[in-house]
Amino acid sequence: MLIKKQIIELREHFEKAQNPVFFYDNDVDGLCSFVLLRRYLGRGKGVAVRSHPDIDVRYAKKAQELQADYIFVLDRPFLGDAFVQELERLNLPIVWIDHHEVDSKHHRHSQVHVFNPTLHTGEEKSAEPVTYLCYSLTNRKEDLWFAIMGCISDHYLPDFSSDFVKQYPELWGGTREIREPFDAYYTTEIGMLARALSFGLKDSITHVVYLQNFLIACRSPHDLLEELISNSSFTHTYQDTKKKYDELLHRAREHVGKKMVYFEYGGTVSMSADLANELSYLYPKQVIIVAYDKGLMSNLSLRGKRVRTILELILPGFEGASGGGHEDAVGARLRTADLERFKEAFEQQL
Repeated sequence: MLIKKQIIELREHFEKAQNPVFFYDNDVDGLCSFVLLRRYLGRGKGVAVRSHPDIDVRYAKKAQELQADYIFVLDRPFLGDAFVQELERLNLPIVWIDHHEVDSKHHRHSQVHVFNPTLHTGEEKSAEPVTYLCYSLTNRKEDLWFAIMGCISDHYLPDFSSDFVKQYPELWGGTREIREPFDAYYTTEIGMLARALSFGLKDSITHVVYLQNFLIACRSPHDLLEELISNSSFTHTYQDTKKKYDELLHRAREHVGKKMVYFEYGGTVSMSADLANELSYLYPKQVIIVAYDKGLMSNLSLRGKRVRTILELILPGFEGASGGGHEDAVGARLRTADLERFKEAFEQQL
């Protein structure tokens, strides 16, 4: 978690930022982190980052377009050289709040202020989701439900989940004890709302901005529930995306091997992280690899014990490949032509 000194420093950055732009990872942890900070600060604009693995330099142009005076980057393991250089040219400070354990030269960049608990030493070192870090900063009890959604979506059951159960028992399936974060994510109503947000992030940029603004104005999770059963664009996106997702999940479950679930798919919408998460929940003893074929390149989501260790071992053998993340949950990108060889190399390590 963030230490007291870091919380003080972050609040000082917020006081200086009069027109901040928040670049957040295009998932529920990233979205909820932004919403927590935006509701706390009362100003600023949010931009979901969809480029991988770095933040594309075009996002620096977006910051200029939005007339930013401060940049906050949430839940992104890599910044990108061109992105940092362009923001430096614009004289824009970068506050980087993250929880991925990566070796980045930008940690030592004078323009970049890093807040990452994996860089702590000893007992202070940790890797809580960015939503957890942001909630420890804002500490607004009325925003507890955002913190819960972000945490359980990132496979983390926070210590304040009992407070949520007291406040919204009907969204937790009563007062039953839940010990695993994905049990909350896949079996409770607050988990259903978090998954709806994940699907909503796959919509057009215009509709994602609408979703952001709606969440900023929400009074409680029941507002989101009402929106989900209305006739809004968010509702239609959720229903259409869930239908496609359920079809892909059904197909993926036909590819369960002895030690691995390996599934390739294509199409217009990337759902590899969502699929990999649910497959890891359904098959906890298996290693999960989901590959989204984008043409020449493919994006992969991997889940399972030691997948980062194995990925780091075999990835250098693939030209133009990149990847990283947490020890048991990583993302990667490589040439589509190399997928079969990648699968074989991974199986050999298993």
